[in-house]
Amino acid sequence: MAELFHSPFRQRVVRAAEAVLQRNGSVGPLDVFQEMRLLPPSHFQNWCKGLEGFKVLLPRIQAGPAKIQQTIDFFKAWATEKGLVPVEAAHTRLGVHGVETLQVTEHGDPAWEAFYRTHYAPRDLPAKKVARLVAKLQKPPDLVVFEKVGDAGKCSECQTELLPGDFLLLEKGQPLCLTCADLDQLVFLPAGNTALSRRSRQHSSLAAVVVRFSRARNHYERQGLLVTEAGLAKAEALCELDAPTRTIARERAARARTAADHQFVTELTRAIVQQYPGCPIAEAGHIAEHTGRRNSGRVGRSAAGRALDASALELAVVAHIRHVHTNYDELLMGGTARLDARALVRGHIHRVLAEWSGM
Repeated sequence: MAELFHSPFRQRVVRAAEAVLQRNGSVGPLDVFQEMRLLPPSHFQNWCKGLEGFKVLLPRIQAGPAKIQQTIDFFKAWATEKGLVPVEAAHTRLGVHGVETLQVTEHGDPAWEAFYRTHYAPRDLPAKKVARLVAKLQKPPDLVVFEKVGDAGKCSECQTELLPGDFLLLEKGQPLCLTCADLDQLVFLPAGNTALSRRSRQHSSLAAVVVRFSRARNHYERQGLLVTEAGLAKAEALCELDAPTRTIARERAARARTAADHQFVTELTRAIVQQYPGCPIAEAGHIAEHTGRRNSGRVGRSAAGRALDASALELAVVAHIRHVHTNYDELLMGGTARLDARALVRGHIHRVLAEWSGM
């Protein structure tokens, strides 16, 4: 039992749970599965949107029943050990007919559905923060409208032809044009102006997020908002009033981000050199700058990377060696399959790692 308690998998579960708790102020089982990369965030978002093929979430978790149960057991034990208190969230989405309940398990078992809805928060959280957290967890996700990118189709109600670039709403997997969805009175506000978007939604009695599927990135990307004309006009007036103040704030925030990024890269470089003392300092700096670049999606920006976890550092160093110290890129360009190319350079990577590790 003691070996199980200190197993690497339990440590992985705990690291994921603690990272989410620190980042969000609460953590639920679905958060842990996403942080552990057992549940792709794109699958979770598709489930939230109620897309066809994502009516039930549990089959989308990339682990067998035994591993899922072990993750749950370790997570529950960790929450008890930390003295966290349960806060129930809402698994719902907004549809044309109001709030719809989402389902995690295949048979909708009430006990398991309640478990997956439950988040855990620190016991000493102030009452005001608890109230904000409850409101956040029980708020239905935004109403989502899709920009059509595939072949032409038809509205499931009025049979109007839907062409690429048209907006549509999905109801139980069936497309509706904006007229049938009662959203045709809204105007489109493209993404790009954060203040204008935030204020337009705040002052709109009805609003929806517009997304489009990216085949290159294999997920939905936000394109903007549908808002009321009155809400947009109000937002534009407010933004015009405080434009100089927001410009100063943006410049101040940009300087703060630059300083924070520099500090993080310095700490990351130091950690790489400590783990791999034979790595030249210039290369360690290059690895840190590359993997720690903001919004890059690389391992340095993951929760483990920000915590300077040894496994995350190893992944970053291995990736650098693969591309810089082997002929891996040439193999790919020459037509070698990715997995075959990795196998061919694996021995050289291990030799460089051993040398940098001082072994």
